[in-house]
Amino acid sequence: MTTFQDRLAALSPAILTGLRRGIEKEGLRVREDGCLATTPHPAALGAALTHPNITTDFSESQLELVTDAHTSVEDCLAQLTALHQFVYGRIGNEVIWNSSMPCYLPLEEDIPIGRYGTSNVGRAKFVYRTGLANRYGKRMQTISGLHYNFSLPKTAWPLPGLPDANEGYFALIRNFRRNGWLPMYLFGTSPAVCATFVQGRSHRLEDLSRGTRYLPYATSLRMGRLGYLSEAQDSLAVSYNCIDTYTASLFDALTQPYPPYEAIGIRSGNEYRQLSTTLLQIENEFYSTIRPKRVIRSGERPLHALRQRGVEYVEVRLMDIDPFEAIGIAASTARFLDIFLLYCLVSDSPTDDRQEIESIGRNKQAVAARGREPGLELERDGGKVALRDWAVGIVEACGPIAAALDAAHGGTNYQQALAMTAKSLDRPESLPSAHVLATMRDKHENSYGRFALAESMRHRAALQSVSLPAALTEEYERLAVESLEAQKAVEAADRIPFETYRQRYLSPDALVPKPDEDPSGGDEGKTETFVGV
Repeated sequence: MTTFQDRLAALSPAILTGLRRGIEKEGLRVREDGCLATTPHPAALGAALTHPNITTDFSESQLELVTDAHTSVEDCLAQLTALHQFVYGRIGNEVIWNSSMPCYLPLEEDIPIGRYGTSNVGRAKFVYRTGLANRYGKRMQTISGLHYNFSLPKTAWPLPGLPDANEGYFALIRNFRRNGWLPMYLFGTSPAVCATFVQGRSHRLEDLSRGTRYLPYATSLRMGRLGYLSEAQDSLAVSYNCIDTYTASLFDALTQPYPPYEAIGIRSGNEYRQLSTTLLQIENEFYSTIRPKRVIRSGERPLHALRQRGVEYVEVRLMDIDPFEAIGIAASTARFLDIFLLYCLVSDSPTDDRQEIESIGRNKQAVAARGREPGLELERDGGKVALRDWAVGIVEACGPIAAALDAAHGGTNYQQALAMTAKSLDRPESLPSAHVLATMRDKHENSYGRFALAESMRHRAALQSVSLPAALTEEYERLAVESLEAQKAVEAADRIPFETYRQRYLSPDALVPKPDEDPSGGDEGKTETFVGV
């Protein structure tokens, strides 16, 4: 029988030093008064459509900074820091809102949707976001987060009991979903929101001050009922038992009309209201705490890529932005994620079922809204277990993984990161979500807006106080110019009407590999389609 120890022992130092991680970090551009900056994406940053590292998410005001994949935490965070420094040199007096829940928001109609030029692909990105606005509202889409992309080298496979990357990554994903409440509990930083975010919406938040709403024991409202959650998607019981069950679940959601979205319609006159009337317009609309991913070829659907060539990496999507860190994440947090993801990989990972999927959802909501509540219990194996007891068990089991990572890399950084985590389990008041509320109370009169703006401006000053090396400045300036030229080339290359392009891209046939397609090659480097978020 394959055991945890067997799989851990198979992770050689060469594999552990070959782990790759990359970060996508979102952040609203705001004015110095904390209100949303509704200015266009600055041309000096390049074209959001084609720049490999600097783009936008839902809103024209919502930056997304994307690192390359790195084999060390230090190099990954160094690039993220450099991207922040470059951006700050080109956005004038604006500030990057370094917090997950949004700033002081204008009226819904005044939140600008991202623009990507006149090409078919650029127009499709805009229409997709228009669909998000019509389905969920613009305010929800202004929430920002930090995605952590993680992969093992190809030489890692097979592992004992996991014959290939597909089975390995889906085993990891199933365990991450079961235990994903833990990083949300440990690193959630959104226990409060600006009152403008919930204006006119039904909610169960309490008043903390005139302009701030909160829940006293919340860890991550971003991941709760007011955050990235879709009641429509609650009907999806996506199975992660293997690549076939996963892709089949998404295929149905991408191809079957959904009556409430049929009522919205695709067009109103000449204006598009959404890309399609299916439950998901495209794959990235599926809200999940973790996704199986792979690099896609130009014009390729992500589901097609998974079906044809399998899983290449996983994307962790539940991390809040850390408002106390200039780039939104600490090195110790990244190291804990490495440890935790490996724990999810090497631990036994039984198949899921509808009952467990629903239980996972309830645990997630409980931790998001009440994670620090004394005595909180979660659901496990049909019964109840104290959150603290479950957490302690996971952290203790992670010890040998942290030791193996330190042995491979040299030093004690991973064990120190795990030790910090262990201490916080006995001191809930030291968790970042509690620290946010305490800082708001002690320094900002319980105002979320004042707190987040002050932290963001503090980080702006720190980042601007250090000059970006000339070589990096030249590199990012070159990428900006090249991206603008690349967007023009994309626009000049269009040969078909947008409606033809939309129908071809969204055709169910585009989701299914053909028998004569060559599955090899074409994955080197990063390519992008309009689905990028």
